[in-house]
Amino acid sequence: MSATGLDVFDKTLQTTNIWLDEIMTEMGPDRQVAWHVLGAVLHALRDRMQPDLAAHLGSQLPILVRGAYYDQYQPSKTPEKLRSLDEFLAKIKAELEFTRPVDSKDAFRVVSKVLAHHVGEGQMIKVWESLPAEIRRVAEAQQAA
Repeated sequence: MSATGLDVFDKTLQTTNIWLDEIMTEMGPDRQVAWHVLGAVLHALRDRMQPDLAAHLGSQLPILVRGAYYDQYQPSKTPEKLRSLDEFLAKIKAELEFTRPVDSKDAFRVVSKVLAHHVGEGQMIKVWESLPAEIRRVAEAQQAA
């Protein structure tokens, strides 16, 4: 029997929990922190991309994660001109302000690894290529790992 009564909801819960478990493996056993880390990194990526590319990435996320991804999205204000890795990481850090201390570079690395594992390779290549070289190197290092 289905936990929610709808297979689509059960599937997105299961997939989201798999992603969160992978984040928790590297960031610690707090599911709330893992959820916030995932959202903070996805928002930083989303806001740095052209809206069409952001939409293509969003379409490959689990439905539950997709909802968080699009929360407070303003496509008319994107892409943000975050040129340096420090600016990009500061955006992630600001969103994680109300969680336990989390290193924003570690958060980016871990979520990059999860995305590389679960999202189509071609899509992730387009995402990484849309980033400035300094930011791209951190993300691509996780694909090789």
